[in-house]
Amino acid sequence: MLRITELKLPLNHTEDAVKSAILARLGIAEEDLITYKIFRRAHDARKRNDIHLIYTLDIETKNEESILLRLKDDPKISTTPDTSYRFVTQAPKNLSTRPIVIGTGPCGLFAGLILAQMGFCPIILERGKEVRGRTKDTFGLWRKRQFNPESNVQFGEGGAGTFSDGKLYTQIKDPNHYGRKVLTEFVKAGAPAEILYVSKPHIGTYRLVTMVEQMRATIESLGGEIRFQSRADNIEIENKRVQGVTLTNGETIECNHIVLAIGHSARDTFKMLYESGVYIEAKPFSVGFRIEHPQSLIDTCRFGSNAGNPILGAAEYKLVHHCKNGRSVYSFCMCPGGTVVAATSEAEHVVTNGMSQYSRNERNANSGIVVGITPEDYPGHPLAGIDYQRRLEAHAYVLGGKTYSAPGQLVGDFLANTPSTAFGKVMPSYLPEVHLCNLASALPDYAIEAIREAIPAFDKKIPGFAMPDAMLTGVETRTSSPIRIRRNEHYQSINTKGLYPAGEGAGYAGGILSAAVDGIKVAEALALDMVENR
Repeated sequence: MLRITELKLPLNHTEDAVKSAILARLGIAEEDLITYKIFRRAHDARKRNDIHLIYTLDIETKNEESILLRLKDDPKISTTPDTSYRFVTQAPKNLSTRPIVIGTGPCGLFAGLILAQMGFCPIILERGKEVRGRTKDTFGLWRKRQFNPESNVQFGEGGAGTFSDGKLYTQIKDPNHYGRKVLTEFVKAGAPAEILYVSKPHIGTYRLVTMVEQMRATIESLGGEIRFQSRADNIEIENKRVQGVTLTNGETIECNHIVLAIGHSARDTFKMLYESGVYIEAKPFSVGFRIEHPQSLIDTCRFGSNAGNPILGAAEYKLVHHCKNGRSVYSFCMCPGGTVVAATSEAEHVVTNGMSQYSRNERNANSGIVVGITPEDYPGHPLAGIDYQRRLEAHAYVLGGKTYSAPGQLVGDFLANTPSTAFGKVMPSYLPEVHLCNLASALPDYAIEAIREAIPAFDKKIPGFAMPDAMLTGVETRTSSPIRIRRNEHYQSINTKGLYPAGEGAGYAGGILSAAVDGIKVAEALALDMVENR
């Protein structure tokens, strides 16, 4: 097949326009075109009142070789690359042990799925509940202030990404097209087929719930086993080699190969690993607030007269500002038409995150406005970043009134350093409630100073961003893992053989798609090692 890239058409083009553009671009007659499909569709909104769609198309024609020869100097026409997935190995029939995967977030799910598809019958351990029970517990905090430390936004089947915008795009390099494998498996599990071609696909929480269940069923049908409410309390290590896992109930499962896909909030597990001698180091992350605006404001600023076009959907933004004090402030995990959610995994702490449904039709847009910090801001112990997060989250709990309400402040009051006493036009979406106050003490002074400088700067890019009634809610602390579990070129811990740190919690991913891709890579490395060293 042939591939055409960067085929540009008006936003509201007719149905036949794509076909006509292909014929013109290739210089062929209609009878020479056999079929075509859209590989990628993006939009160019740099001129908001003159938006265009940008296509990448895969085309089957007659006489492809002669077309390629004739257009050999056109860099936007080539042979379609092979993006199909091929398994690196298959499990032998006489394996004496089964690999263990700890965690059922996107990394753990895909590690488990790939291992199951290769015949390794993995045992997958999840400290939280299955996804529907977990959803009930999560809504228990949001609606009734009832918190379950083992079943919440962070812990349970599907991982933290289940309660998010469900973004399925990443900036990682992917020469082996693992991302295509991830998207294909998601479609098999019930995701809309459009995620295979839209440039910034997303799914949303409710669809992710049913997809996670379908993926679990697939893993089990292939001989995998998933155990919920099964927290790994200890990794058994002898002579710097894993020997098994001990669970909370005292059961020990013997195993020499473990995928560690525990997510960025498994603080007790990080501590256990560090005390067991697994090499861990501190890494940078970011802290800040969630900011909410009317989604209609963002739509108009980004799309102008095209706001509301169903192809474009709810508008997004991505912002960064480098401050005078040397800090950088940037938008994080922007959720169009979404809500701000309670995302703590520890009692008497307040953490915020953002979430959207597939429709993205809630009244507010929200995003993290966060400040980058480094281990120099929390020197000493490799786990000091966790202590840093906890201090901010515990203080947010106090500022919110000690009821899991989140502390909040109107942007105008925040910029003026004046406590807020009444909500304005932008009503906060956070549940169970937002308690108005002064957020000046919610973050270190350097972070408050940086955010106060950044918001007016962002207003120059998105007029209205600094609107006085926009809403800030604190605190956002779980932007990424505060630690990295170092691994070698074979994806194993640098000092613990058989342990495969993976995904966001280990410091190697930053979202659903990149975590899932990392799960595939780690599963392949583990499978090859099991076969070669059995």
